[in-house]
Amino acid sequence: MMNEIIADRELIAYCGLYCGACHKYLNGKCSGCRLNDKATWCKIRKCNMESGNHTCADCNMDVADCGKYSNFISKVFGLIFRSDRKACVYRIKMIGEEAYVKEMSAKKAMTIKK
Repeated sequence: MMNEIIADRELIAYCGLYCGACHKYLNGKCSGCRLNDKATWCKIRKCNMESGNHTCADCNMDVADCGKYSNFISKVFGLIFRSDRKACVYRIKMIGEEAYVKEMSAKKAMTIKK
């Protein structure tokens, strides 16, 4: 049973993806980035938690220059899923988190597509 897509800033993953529109989250198979204690492998999550940032959009470093964000694995992920996580972070910086979650939930989108 799939839950309804809602606009909730706590469902923004640290990397900018919107967990609130993810099929795994909506089907109850994932708790989302922020509550997923199994995601200890994620360097982006760890960096944000340690720095106190809500997302990478809060960081002074551009994600394009960040080795934790723009690495080989993330590039492969982006290619396979046609996901532009950098565009997500830039969008959050441009319009703010509240507008971003409203936009992503209205589009029923987890990511901005390449």
